[in-house]
Parts: sequence; structure tokens; C-alpha cells
Amino acid sequence: MKNILYNTVIALAVMVLFVSCGKHREPVMAKEYNGKFPDESATDIHIIFSDAGITSFEIFAKTLNKYIGDTTYTDCPDGILIYSYDEYGEKQSMLKADYAINVEVPSRMEASKNVVIKDLVKNETIETEQIIWDKDKQKIYSVMPVKQTKGDGTVNYGDGFESDEHFTKYRVFNPRGEMIVEEL
Repeated sequence: MKNILYNTVIALAVMVLFVSCGKHREPVMAKEYNGKFPDESATDIHIIFSDAGITSFEIFAKTLNKYIGDTTYTDCPDGILIYSYDEYGEKQSMLKADYAINVEVPSRMEASKNVVIKDLVKNETIETEQIIWDKDKQKIYSVMPVKQTKGDGTVNYGDGFESDEHFTKYRVFNPRGEMIVEEL
């Protein structure tokens, strides 16, 4: 009788544990983007790329969708934030955009809509509507109009720009605007 009572109490405790811990979940419906449903989708993304234990890039995205097909690509329809780091693990630059798409072949990422790239060391910023990051060539560029804000506060405009992928060395095409010139 003692064993039956003990086994009954244990069985009830286990049932209460499983019943009380379970949540009724509504099925999650995949969202449609540009007329297609993603093959994979995730939210609140934080990805760290590192080499030999040193962070080289860090990516944040509210939504990340992967589409598999003739052209496999990933997009971030709700925006993206990327930090690049130097060889010592210090933040070097920041890229923010309202939309991003990453195509696997050829290996390139395109960011568009309110794109801001900032050199966090020099405190210089480029603003534009579209950039392309060619990962094979390790360069970032744009052929769209750009606004450049230098560390001293001067503002220039140009017809595009080209940079290394960490945004430490760059040039603006056809710059115009404020120019500070050292006296001779």
C-alpha cells in the first residue's frame, strides 16, 4: 500500500510538472517578402564573425530570411547593423541600413535605404541610399550620391565612393562642398 501511494504521488507530481510547464502556442506563419516565402527565417539576430578568437564583424538584424534556389540569398527586410573590428578586437566602423541583401554567389552584400557608414576611430561618416560590399574584392562602394561628414564637422557631397571593407581608407568621387585647407 505504501508503494502504491508513493508511486501515485510521484505520477501526479510528474503530470502536474508537464501540464503546468506547457504553453499553448499559436502556429507561426511565415511572412511573405517580395512575393516569396523564405525557406528559413529568424528574428532578433546577433552574429559574431571571428578569426583566431578575435572578433572581425558583428551583425544585428531584427529579421533574417534565407531564400534557397537558383540564386541563394539572405535578406534583412527590417534593417541591419554591422560593426567591424580591427586586429586587436577594437570597433573600427559601423554600417546601418533599413534593408540589406546578401547573395552567396557572387559573394556580395547590398545595403539600401538610409545607409550610414561611420569610421568610429576618425569620427567620419558617409550617408547614401545604397552601397555594395564586394566580399571577394574586400571593398565597399556606391555609385549613388553621398554625403560625407568629416571628423572636424565639414560636410562634402560626392557622386559615390569606394572603401576597404573596414572603412578605414576611402575616397569620395567628385567631392564638393566645404573644404578646409591648411595655410601655406
